[in-house]
Amino acid sequence: MSYNNVNRTIHTERLLLRLFIPSDAAAVTALCNNYNIYKNTLYLPYPYALKDALSWIEHHSANFNAGTSYEFAITDKVSGELYGAIALSSNQNFHNGELAYWIGEKFWGNGYATEAARAVLQFAFDEKKYHKVFARYFGSNPASGSVMRKIGMEQEGVLREHVRKEERYEDLVYYGMINLSWTNGSI
Repeated sequence: MSYNNVNRTIHTERLLLRLFIPSDAAAVTALCNNYNIYKNTLYLPYPYALKDALSWIEHHSANFNAGTSYEFAITDKVSGELYGAIALSSNQNFHNGELAYWIGEKFWGNGYATEAARAVLQFAFDEKKYHKVFARYFGSNPASGSVMRKIGMEQEGVLREHVRKEERYEDLVYYGMINLSWTNGSI
């Protein structure tokens, strides 16, 4: 992983993580207007419209500059094709943040979420000097938990039936990693 502070990009073996730009809105809409993405996310609306994408992208640069959140487009390093998104929130008072991501369904199973998450975890610890990074997923979406385990996070607990999504209650499974784990080379 290499981070370019000037361009605010992260390069991995196969991916370029970069800030979203307004011209990404159509691709974001095409990927997010998908019931299978919606049912596994906390805040994504469905159906998902172009105005939703534009509104979401509008504040990314300001959030990045303010250090409140870092939202990256997950793109192919060569073609530039958009695969999904990954974000790292910042709780500056506690020196920690939450990792969140989604990948367009047609790109599932290629390891893009894991590769991007590993890079953003390194960004959090090496560049932003976070003490801890955590993530959460619906208990009904074990693939997301698999990504968290692959990048070295450990399960910290389950909030049973903590959120309501489509007339059903969902468990939220929490994973985390302390910076000390990262620097000791546990992954």
